[in-house]
Amino acid sequence: MSDQRDSGEALDPEDAKIVTLARSARARTGAAEGAAVRDTDGRTYSATSVALPSLSLTALQAAVAAAVSSGAPGLEAAAVVTASDSIDGASLAAVHDLAPAAHLLRADPTGAVRHIHRPQAPTTQIPASQTSTETSA
Repeated sequence: MSDQRDSGEALDPEDAKIVTLARSARARTGAAEGAAVRDTDGRTYSATSVALPSLSLTALQAAVAAAVSSGAPGLEAAAVVTASDSIDGASLAAVHDLAPAAHLLRADPTGAVRHIHRPQAPTTQIPASQTSTETSA
């Protein structure tokens, strides 16, 4: 997955919506992180980090869990609002478990998107035996 800076282009309205939902969830609870995901049917789920003696989830893990428990068939996109400069591996893994092709937005507490994580296109290697252009005379 590549980690790309936002190029300053206008954010898709549906992506802006999940950033807003993640930011609102974070503000409502005072959590360190807020997250939201959009499923392949267009439904959205938001959550914040959970820190209990018997259960600990990142905000993104909690949002993915909410989507899965509601029957989401897959994810199109995810957003995390955090003061951190990165998204932890457990959060990325939660998204990829359900949707390897989903893009992920990391926004700062003001809602400004700082990074867009996009899956890298799979590389297909063709065996050398199939790329030969030899001809026999």
